[in-house]
This record gives sequence, C-alpha cells and structure tokens, in this order.
Amino acid sequence: MPETTVANTLRRPRAVRKSPIRQARPSEPDGGESRIDTRYLETLLGYNARRAALAIIEVFLEQMSVYGLRPVDFSVLSLVRHNPGITSRQLCQALGLLPPNLVGLIQSLERRGLIERHPHPHDGRAMGLHLTASGDKMMQAAEITATELEISAAARLSMAERKTLIRLLQKVYL
Repeated sequence: MPETTVANTLRRPRAVRKSPIRQARPSEPDGGESRIDTRYLETLLGYNARRAALAIIEVFLEQMSVYGLRPVDFSVLSLVRHNPGITSRQLCQALGLLPPNLVGLIQSLERRGLIERHPHPHDGRAMGLHLTASGDKMMQAAEITATELEISAAARLSMAERKTLIRLLQKVYL
C-alpha cells in the first residue's frame, strides 16, 4: 500500500474565486464602461500583498467555518499542535498578539475541548498548552483543508515560484 502524505490525500483542490475588479489600461476600449487605472497601486507591495490575502481569506473563512475556526484560532491551534507545551507568551510572540487578546481565545478553545493546560516542565510559573485528542483530530483535517486551499490559490505558480513568494514575503515581516 502506498505511503499516505498530504500530497496524495488531496482530491480536488477547491476553486479560489477570482476578484471581480478588472485592471485598467486607459487606452483600451471599454465598451461604454470606464475602466479604473490601477497601475500605480500595482507597484505597491502592501496593495499586492493585501489583494493576494483577500483572494485567499474569503475561501479560507468559508472552508474553516465547518471547523468553527477563524484565522487566529487556526494559527493558535496549529502552533500548539506542532509545539506541544507552548506557552501563551510564546504564542503571543510568534503571532504578534497582545496577551490580553490571547486570554479569551485560549479560554474559548478550552471550553470547546480543543486544548488543555498542563504545568510547564521547565518553568513552574507557566502553563504549557496541548491539544486534546479531539483538537488534534480536528486540526489534522483543518490543516489538510488549508493545504488544499493553498494549492488551489497558487495553481498558477510553479512550486519553485510558490516557495520564492513565501520566502520573499517572510523577508518583509520576519
């Protein structure tokens, strides 16, 4: 039997919707409609990053709704899944969250039975966060869904281009 990997468990990538905004070229005929010249905005990193994020986030929200996850919930649970025992302080640093904002989020995830706290093995003052069995099972499925979305969203990029894009974006914020 072949080895199961994320790549071979993916069936059909879900379609990412295209933006309805058309890029303008002032000299092109518009059939009676005015086109908008977006050439300057298209030179801005922030504009392009935001447009790419918007193209993905709409579908992400839709697909993660079956798990009851918002992007921040997904990020926190993914970090806990891949870093068992991570502390709230480490989560805040990794995600750029303020501690007061994380407190309610952690409590909500605990109430849902997705995470639990255990004393940290090296810091007696800290609590380590761990996924419950049901939290781990849900996150396995949610991460596969997120991977399918990423594959669909980047369908026009080669794997090398996708890796380059991620590396370049990380150079901006890391």
